[in-house]
Amino acid sequence: ENYLLGVGRADCTGPVAEIPLMGYANPDQVGSGLLTRLYSRAFIVADLNDSRRVVFVSADIGMVSQRLRLEVLKKLKSKYGELYRQDNVILSGTHTHSGPGGYFQYTLFWITSKGLIRPSLNAIVNGIVKSIDIAHQNMKRGRLFINRGVVENSQINRSPFSYLENPASERSRYSSNTDKEMVLLKMVDGNGQELGLISWFAVHPVSMNNTNHLVNSDNVGYASYLFEQEKNKGMLPGEGSFVAAFASSNLGDVSPNTKGPFCVNTGDSCDNPQSTCPVGGATMCMAMGPGNDMFDSTRIIGQNIYLKAKELYDKASQEVTGPLSSAHQWVNMSDVSVELNATHTVKTCKPALGHSFAAGTTDGVGAFNFTQGSVEGDPFWDGIRDQLLGQPSNETKACHKPKPILFSTGEMTWPHPWHPDIVDVQIAAIGSLAVVAVPGEFTTMSGRRLREAVKREFDSYGAPRMDVVIAGLCNVYTHYITTYEEYQVQRYEAASTIYGPHTLSAYIQLYRGLAKAIATNTVQDLPRGPEPPFFNISNLTLVPPLIADRAPAKKTFGDVLQEVRQQYRESEVAEVTFVGANPRNSAENGTEHNFLTVERYASTSVSWHVVQTDASWDTRFYWTKGFLGRSNVTIEWHIPCGTEPGTYRIRYFGHYKKKLPSSHVVSIPFEGASSAFEVTTP
Repeated sequence: ENYLLGVGRADCTGPVAEIPLMGYANPDQVGSGLLTRLYSRAFIVADLNDSRRVVFVSADIGMVSQRLRLEVLKKLKSKYGELYRQDNVILSGTHTHSGPGGYFQYTLFWITSKGLIRPSLNAIVNGIVKSIDIAHQNMKRGRLFINRGVVENSQINRSPFSYLENPASERSRYSSNTDKEMVLLKMVDGNGQELGLISWFAVHPVSMNNTNHLVNSDNVGYASYLFEQEKNKGMLPGEGSFVAAFASSNLGDVSPNTKGPFCVNTGDSCDNPQSTCPVGGATMCMAMGPGNDMFDSTRIIGQNIYLKAKELYDKASQEVTGPLSSAHQWVNMSDVSVELNATHTVKTCKPALGHSFAAGTTDGVGAFNFTQGSVEGDPFWDGIRDQLLGQPSNETKACHKPKPILFSTGEMTWPHPWHPDIVDVQIAAIGSLAVVAVPGEFTTMSGRRLREAVKREFDSYGAPRMDVVIAGLCNVYTHYITTYEEYQVQRYEAASTIYGPHTLSAYIQLYRGLAKAIATNTVQDLPRGPEPPFFNISNLTLVPPLIADRAPAKKTFGDVLQEVRQQYRESEVAEVTFVGANPRNSAENGTEHNFLTVERYASTSVSWHVVQTDASWDTRFYWTKGFLGRSNVTIEWHIPCGTEPGTYRIRYFGHYKKKLPSSHVVSIPFEGASSAFEVTTP
């Protein structure tokens, strides 16, 4: 054994209704149900004398925000003192675009996620901390193994015309315009018992498109689900001790929608530099996944990723050994001087977004028109809009050239700054593995340059043969990081490179500094940098307030409105509709409320046994809001092939809000059940 290892998993789903989903920046994409739960997965590595620790967390969320990180670290400090700190805790988001938003303190992100939504933020903070608690409580002696391999048929570059701007001499060193390599870290304890794994692979979890309203963890979440179901035999999804994280990497220009972009209206390809269609323009250009629909595509891509991970896991033999160390700095990214060479110094800029930001990508067309009636006449949101229309200063314009500036966010400060200036840079070294934690989405070539620079730095300071892996969407969200050459053509990724054309060069300089400090054992001499702000924001949101729920006349909550059929075959869909109540009531009662079960009757014990919950990818929970507090819930069970024949039923669990005569509002639990139905052999 070389290390003490701990793994943990905890629910971080949050409210599944009325909260905008984070990722596509589409204000109409609001949650109204659940396909699968979201989890935080934590991994702790300590050396045997327990003098040093490293924590890596991958959470099924769009990205880690600065607010989220600051709150998690505050909680860890009050629980564990100086054990888990800024330098040795990496928080990474998988980048699913189907998780609840509203957990950001910078104003720009309020626009599409309707403000700062405390229940959403709290669920993620608590889930991350709980996953670390579980890992902390289960530390055992163990060993680490690393493996790497190529994943086929799972990605395309969604900005190939930008990629082609990189020098031909550089491109000729690579066989593909995406990084197809998966890096996998396998954990086993001293008795050879399997603990878990972390996989890093560069792909956008956008198999589920922006028409989806069900909370879920997308393709990489499906890969985690398959691996954990395989290892935690006989357990329900989300239960069992084996933890499999499929973490993000340099996925900035990488899409899972492998059929490429087509015009939704005509079926023609729109793989052109503007991603635009002859009829309907750019809004009609959408990339298609390999499946017949987005659910199918999610499974196909997720399964590809899982199968490669399984193969790499089974064959992993290269052991990771050596000391642990970690380095972290806060940096004012709007003001970094970069020495390109002995004579030439350039600077980063105050944050700003270019015109193509509003256009979106072929994975999700832009919907950023902030003139919709819902905010007219509200003085707060009017103030927001007035700033959006403000002009950038000449200095910012010049700094960002050739970017045409749409929003000069670095010059917008009301009611708080619109974008971060203070950004985290961080590296953790676990023996020969260096995890480079980056605050956003590096494109394929940006990631290659960063990895190479960090590796070279380790080499030149006496730490050769390091495996360098990029962990994406860590610690604070700063959008995209393109190369200087990609920046010149100003597609979406370049328009969203917020600190200007030299952003990547600045990061390379900073991460080289961290790598040198780790290699020369001088981490303690690194300046901490300027502390990020923590804005005093209570619940500031456009999410509608929770009102008392109402059931239709002569019915009560949980009553069946539309019954199941009496009989189904596998691969059919069993469906039942109930008198429902707002699912947010349940989220506010406890983080891990399960909305549904599929149960099988066992005649031997004369009892019902739970075979699926709302965490299963085979169940879908839809909430439909009616008028004046009325709502319906529809539950679908997509009966998988190989389901044991027998008698089944579907149950629904919710809470309704009721106003007492004292006008105090309480949440009252209720449940409903379908009739029994048969699943027969095909």
